[in-house]
Amino acid sequence: MTMQPASPMLSLALLILSLSPAGCVTLAPIEAYRPVALSADVDAPSASQAVSATSSPGSQPMRLEEAVALALENNPELAAAEYDTEAARARRDAAAGARLPELSAAGAYTRHLDDVRLVQARYNGEPGLFTVSIFSGDLILRVPLYTGGRLINEARAAELLSQSARHRMARTRDELIFNVRSIFYGILAQERLIESLRFSREALTGHLSRINALIEAQKAARVDSLRTEVRLADVEQKRVREENTLAVQHRVLANLMGIEAAGGGFTIEGELDAATTPAPALEAALTTALANRPDYLAARRELEAQARRVDIARAGHAPTVSLFGSYGGRWAAGESERPAGSDDSEDVGQIGVGVEIPLYSGGRIQARVNEERARLGAAQQRLRKLQLQVRLDVETALANLASAQERARTLSTSIDQARESLRIEEEKYAVGKGAIVDVLDAQAALLESQTSYYQALADLSVARAQVELAMGVQAE
Repeated sequence: MTMQPASPMLSLALLILSLSPAGCVTLAPIEAYRPVALSADVDAPSASQAVSATSSPGSQPMRLEEAVALALENNPELAAAEYDTEAARARRDAAAGARLPELSAAGAYTRHLDDVRLVQARYNGEPGLFTVSIFSGDLILRVPLYTGGRLINEARAAELLSQSARHRMARTRDELIFNVRSIFYGILAQERLIESLRFSREALTGHLSRINALIEAQKAARVDSLRTEVRLADVEQKRVREENTLAVQHRVLANLMGIEAAGGGFTIEGELDAATTPAPALEAALTTALANRPDYLAARRELEAQARRVDIARAGHAPTVSLFGSYGGRWAAGESERPAGSDDSEDVGQIGVGVEIPLYSGGRIQARVNEERARLGAAQQRLRKLQLQVRLDVETALANLASAQERARTLSTSIDQARESLRIEEEKYAVGKGAIVDVLDAQAALLESQTSYYQALADLSVARAQVELAMGVQAE
């Protein structure tokens, strides 16, 4: 039975289609700097699918929750982690698709030096058409039947790596939240410190006016005014330095939030919480961390994926069995000999099972097995290292929390005591029973108490966030 196509142009069309994806024709080149949208929703805690580098907060003071939300929306590192997750997901789908049948179309035009038969003879004495030019078009089917477990293990490994990528993105998200909280609390403490410096400057300025009045009344020495001016200059230079530090902290926070604003371009509001919370027991916290830390879970998935890679390498020793088939046509472009009963077009088809058995590969297969086994051992040791790091992180976080709570508790009354000491020294000096050095020392002690207390409150807030990060229970 022969197939009578309308025209051999179908074969030519199949030829063009088969060449175009191979790189002969590029219809729409990808622009490297054009934003790329994710092709599917990422199954992870954060699902921002567009990055806005020019977004900025409103004119109102920003609270911590708003800063975290803006960072989750705009931070480029988190957005990159989402794309990495999507790439891993695509690799998983590709590995799963390798187990399915593959259907393709192929077309060709062949020019021979000598006349050839259009199709092979199907029985002895069959008349045939001879030509030097042949158009061909085929539908080709390939089905993997047995690969020694290679395809299924590739699919399993890709799925595990996809899970690992999601955990990595979750860890990136947790670290971003921690960093935003840390710098936010640091800014609050810095603002309180600057307020203390301004208060000290105003207090010293007032005290200098009183000293000058006493000097005019010949009740104080000129050296007292000079010492006060020196201390005032020291406080002023500290204020300038700390305001510069505050500006840098605003810039860091803006960078974490993925916004472009000169000098920060925003203000924040919030309170440094001095409340103490009971710290979890070490072993309970460690158990929680090993069950919840996304980076540890990602390392476990990567270790399991590496075990599958060993199985993939071992499958190289096994035979490969596949089903193949094709159906198409052959068309002559100008025959040189055309016996009676022959036609210038024929349909062709075949189906079969192929077996490929590796007999000798120069040791390459076993070398790859050995390589993947070594990689498995390395992954096991890295997981053990991460377990030790998790314990260290938890122990450090709990120790920092306990220390910050104790410091905050100890320093909570020091400011009132330092303020009262300053009042007493000022009164003693005013009645001529004290020295200016004692007044300046009391003023410095008050400033130091305020600085230490606000820093302790910031450290306490950061320590709480550090415990959450170490345990893998980060909250927005």
